[in-house]
Amino acid sequence: MKDTSRSDDEAATRIETLVVAAGRPPREAGASANVPVELTSTYAADGPVIYARGGNPTWSAFEAALGELERGHALVHPSGMAAITAAFSLAPRGGTVLVTDATYYETGDVLRELETTGTTVVRRHASDTAGFLEALPGADLLWLESPTNPLMDVVDLAPILARARELGVISVVDNTVPTPLLCRPLELGADVVVHSVTKYLSGHSDVILGATVVPDTARGHDLGARLHRYRTLHGAIAGPMEVFLALRGLRTLAVRFERACASTAELTARLEGHPAVARVRYPGFGAMLSIEVAGDAAAAERVCAATRIWLHATSLGAVESQLERRRRHPSEPETVPENLVRLSVGIEHVEDLWADLDRALMAALG
Repeated sequence: MKDTSRSDDEAATRIETLVVAAGRPPREAGASANVPVELTSTYAADGPVIYARGGNPTWSAFEAALGELERGHALVHPSGMAAITAAFSLAPRGGTVLVTDATYYETGDVLRELETTGTTVVRRHASDTAGFLEALPGADLLWLESPTNPLMDVVDLAPILARARELGVISVVDNTVPTPLLCRPLELGADVVVHSVTKYLSGHSDVILGATVVPDTARGHDLGARLHRYRTLHGAIAGPMEVFLALRGLRTLAVRFERACASTAELTARLEGHPAVARVRYPGFGAMLSIEVAGDAAAAERVCAATRIWLHATSLGAVESQLERRRRHPSEPETVPENLVRLSVGIEHVEDLWADLDRALMAALG
């Protein structure tokens, strides 16, 4: 395999190979294939790590792997929300944050809390590229999701991130839903990428973790140092066992995601025109879609309650398929229809997923 971007001893260039190869120990005689879990709070003096709140070899392995995938330097956080709040800490107090008008609902909660402390939040629709470009000169921090969760609207990242870079606006992209397999925002000019590692990266509904990633530039190093200091001072650190499990899960990301994306495309085609579905929201890629059930909120709830294979749960990106009516959460914005059901497609056989979903939809009709 020809290496186009790395040194001679780092021959893995395709991302499907990197998810398996990155973050491994050196290949030496008798060496382990995996970085072990290091369970310690204390290190002997004069080594690379002073105290375990500042670093851990298990963290380092995961951070190296994710950094390779996103083409930057990663920092692990104890949850996706910890990564999100760390990224928002980069905005100056009392500054202006520019965001999509629909975001992950707890990101919206953080924004509303920031507004109570003097931060100005400017919202634009995901598809309003001109609106973002017009608002950027007055912003301190730009926050984007593409596609948005749960409306599945797509942002034209490249021109917006390029303009933010020209103006010196700190730009953050939540890349949880597309994953680095479909999008690498740092290559488009983003300053920070955020992940809920809980979701696709670990992929098995067994850990809570987050991550931030910055580019390998002087600006990126400065932002990375600020994020690391925020993590350390707030004591917001991850457990080594959780990080070990996330790294193990990461190894199968490419095959899991390929299967889930193929099934999502097939389910989307079948849902179009279904008598129990008023609208299908699918960005054209990825392993998620949302549907608006024909009828009201109660009809949508009946769909979620009637499935046997799909898990009715408030998460996404796992091997098991999941669905949920999102407006059951009080913080979900009113722009999300009451009858919207978000679907996260897993790796089960697509025919079984379809039979289960179709049965639940038809039951909700009558």
